[in-house]
Amino acid sequence: MLLPAKLILILFWPLAMAFSTLHHGWANYDQTNKLDYTGLVEEIKYENPHGMLQLQHEDKTWTVVLAPPSRMSARGLNKDMLQAGDSVRVVGYPHKEVKDEMRAERIYVGDKKIELR
Repeated sequence: MLLPAKLILILFWPLAMAFSTLHHGWANYDQTNKLDYTGLVEEIKYENPHGMLQLQHEDKTWTVVLAPPSRMSARGLNKDMLQAGDSVRVVGYPHKEVKDEMRAERIYVGDKKIELR
């Protein structure tokens, strides 16, 4: 019985490690450098593990990492509230290595503030 368990571990450990790199940690974002941008939504995705949107701010497009869809819905940001072309304000932190990516702490849609963290 012990041999099959070891065999499974040996076979699946490399696969588990490969997928672990796909999930980014919040430690990769510079929390000492707060960004506060208002711009137009170019694209939005409500997907796991995190929602994402492309935000046009001045002459730059930012990839904004949002909360998981279940958390966004629980906090009042429903899928139908944001569409391409909408103006939003996003407050968050830039990625330490990935240019033009930020993690959103909160988002303002119209006059509504939604805490995402």
